[in-house]
Amino acid sequence: MNSLDASIRNTKSKGDVNLLRQKGEVPAIIYGGTEENQKVSLSKKQIKYLIEQENFLSNIISININGQSIKVLPREVSYDTLTDDPIHLDFLRIVKGAKIIIEIPVRFINNEKSPGLKRGGVLNIVRRKIELKCATESVPNELVVDLEGLEIGTSIKISSISLPENVKPTIQGRDFVVATVAAPTVFKEPEKPAEETAADGTESPEGGEGTSPESAAKEGEEKTQEGEKGKEEQKKDQKAPAEKK
Repeated sequence: MNSLDASIRNTKSKGDVNLLRQKGEVPAIIYGGTEENQKVSLSKKQIKYLIEQENFLSNIISININGQSIKVLPREVSYDTLTDDPIHLDFLRIVKGAKIIIEIPVRFINNEKSPGLKRGGVLNIVRRKIELKCATESVPNELVVDLEGLEIGTSIKISSISLPENVKPTIQGRDFVVATVAAPTVFKEPEKPAEETAADGTESPEGGEGTSPESAAKEGEEKTQEGEKGKEEQKKDQKAPAEKK
């Protein structure tokens, strides 16, 4: 359990609160139970360290005030819109038997021991947090889901998660799904088009190869030479009868 040192604050105006923040302190209030609300201040450095840790809003914290230890649950954090630093906190006093509704994160373990995931299956998380109704002294830090032995197609429901005594999900009447081990997604390549195109982008004639500009020019030159040769032979044939006379 994390602990924080706090001091009683007697701020009466907005100016007093701002002065407190300038000194590196964060104002906070502790409420709940039959006792009066307590105004306290805490070290911003310590608060930022705890906030950066996982599951801050579901962890019970011990606050030490003038030698007295009070167990509390963080309920709300206000942040500066420019610096994103915490500027105020609300803590709920832990009172035995009192009920609270709170969202608890879900953690999955033994991924490497799941046959379904080993064969390429995918863990599809439906709910990363579950809303619970529980006694303040029985708030779990997290809900653990063991994936060992799970095959593809398995649905992990709330009934398969072990909950502490006096802790129940707020959703009643149905065994809702928390996660599934889904089949792997197979990527199918698109089929190639039936007609191929030539290297220069022109379509090939039916059943033939595409004609490049170089081959077309060569073919035209050969036809020209054949035409000139034919004309010369024709002239020779026309001269032959004259010579016989």
